[in-house]
Amino acid sequence: MTIELSIENPCVPQAEADSSVRAVWNRLSLDASSSRNEPLIAGLVLDLIDGCDDLGESLARIAASRIATPEIGRHVLEKEIRAVLVEHPHVLDAVAADLVVSYERNPAYPNYLVPYLFAKGFLGLQVHRVAHEMWNSGRVMAASFLQSRISEVFAMDIHPAARVGSGILVDHATGIVVGETCAIGDGVSILQGVTLGGTGNEDGDRHPKIGSGVLLSAGSIVLGNVRVGDCSKVAAGSVVLHEVPPHTTVAGVPAKVVRRHADSLVPAERMDQEIDPRA
Repeated sequence: MTIELSIENPCVPQAEADSSVRAVWNRLSLDASSSRNEPLIAGLVLDLIDGCDDLGESLARIAASRIATPEIGRHVLEKEIRAVLVEHPHVLDAVAADLVVSYERNPAYPNYLVPYLFAKGFLGLQVHRVAHEMWNSGRVMAASFLQSRISEVFAMDIHPAARVGSGILVDHATGIVVGETCAIGDGVSILQGVTLGGTGNEDGDRHPKIGSGVLLSAGSIVLGNVRVGDCSKVAAGSVVLHEVPPHTTVAGVPAKVVRRHADSLVPAERMDQEIDPRA
């Protein structure tokens, strides 16, 4: 079963909102059918897929089960997360798009069910989406609790005010840090150890702005209120301190332009780590 995402801009995958959410939920249910005979996870599938009516109910349940604490239990969290998803249906549109690209870009995932149930990058990002809506609604303490649990459980620290687009792959997740005034476009791929931070000596709008279709390779760092242009690539271990033009690869410490891409190339989709300027 293939789920098509319509693309108006080659750097910006855009899901057909309602149909994509339903299609993703149907795909998850289909993938679950092959796991019901696995004794180790049959109960998990029964609780988180078969026992739910839709993607929102299922996501609220799985997120709550992962981040609950002795003081704030699963059922309380499930109710609160579900309420946010109902009030802000666009969040589920982004969730569906995230799951589609996670499967498409990572060959380690045999189906949709594996990243949905087990990939901490995918699930941590979805909890952030809920925290972001809470933050925007003035629920600062609730959002801060979710941020804290994302950091503790999923090893990634995203400030709840940070704005994140849809169709995002967060691969591995460990060590990812995203600052308060950061904005990330659509269709971005983010690997482990990426830092989108401030310089440490600024106030106000002080964090990076990442364009659509960008690949942020493992261990890359972008500091300050600088823009990384659409469909660009930051090579592994690079430190970006200045603006990155669209459709380019930058590498090094500090990062410099090493390659210009064809306008049709979307590094986030290709997941190609090559930085040879002759390529």
